[in-house]
Parts: sequence; structure tokens; C-alpha cells
Amino acid sequence: MVQKISIKKIKPNPNNPRYIRDGKFKKLVKSIKEFPEMLEKRPIIVDEKMVVLGGNMRLKACESAGIKQVWIDTAEGWSEKQKREFIIKDNVGFGDWDFDMLANEWNTELLNDWGLNLPEFDKNPDYSILDDIDLGGELDEMTGNVKKALQIPFDLEDYQRAFDLVKEFRENKIYVGKLLIEKLENEKSRFKTN
Repeated sequence: MVQKISIKKIKPNPNNPRYIRDGKFKKLVKSIKEFPEMLEKRPIIVDEKMVVLGGNMRLKACESAGIKQVWIDTAEGWSEKQKREFIIKDNVGFGDWDFDMLANEWNTELLNDWGLNLPEFDKNPDYSILDDIDLGGELDEMTGNVKKALQIPFDLEDYQRAFDLVKEFRENKIYVGKLLIEKLENEKSRFKTN
């Protein structure tokens, strides 16, 4: 049952391996000060002894923000194993962010203010490394005996996705150049027949 109680009754969990560094912690405190209503929808999870299982950093941030009462939800009847498992699972992020959507449909300054660290994409990426230069052993290691690279323009919103795909293929020892050639030849034959 979710209830509001004095913050002084709650005990931080000394065995919680999760922490937030100074910059992000300051953002969390600011977030709580600006939008304390969210705390009711995301209560601190405690056991029957009022020891925090989920929300140690929120508790600490609430204290720093001067909050006197917080919302809690008590996990009753949990074994020590379940409590330890919850501490980890509550802090694991299973999903991924759609950075294209965030960049195009959200205010990135606000997202950053709210504590979401967005990757910094260079507005004018330097592709010169892909020019006709010999990258030596590094390129040999990545692609076998290939010594040349092509400069392929990408829209900014597609660049990171392309980079990640090429990296994944290289890690799996798949020669990206051959796949690209085959795809381009298929496309060429398709538009020649139209």
C-alpha cells in the first residue's frame, strides 16, 4: 500500500551498489524540487523494517531538497533473496532510447535538464579519415587486406545507426564492403529496368 510518511522513518540501504555522481545527483535534486508530485507515482520501496529496497538515491535527493515527507510502498513478506534481487532489477535499464525521436520530437535541453544524457552528435562530422589514405594495421585488422575506404554521406539522423551497424558487422567478422556492393548492384539492376 502506498502511503506518505516522515522521511526520518526511512533507513537508507547500506548494501545498495547503485549511486549517482555529483552532476546527475544535482539534476535529480532539481527535478524533485521542480516536480515533487512525481514522487507519489514513483514511491520509495521499503521492507517491513523501513530499509530502502528501491529509491536510495531518490531518498538522498529528497533529503537534499528539504522534503519532509515521502511516498513509500512496503514490500511485505519478501525473502532476503527477493530483496537483493529487487535492488538490482529495480536499477537495470532493459530498454533503449530512440535517439532519433528524442532529437526530433523533444526539447533536448529539457531532456538534459531532466537527467537524460543524450549522445553528442557532431553537426558536421569529419569524414576525412575515410579518404584515400592507408590506415595501416588498424584497417587490416578490421577488414582483412582492404586498404581503401569510401566516403558515404549519411543524413545526421542515420549516421549513428549506420555506424553501430557497421561496428556490429565488423565485430562478427562480416565484410561490410561486400554486402554494400551486393546491395548497390541489386538496386542498380532494379532502376535500370524501370
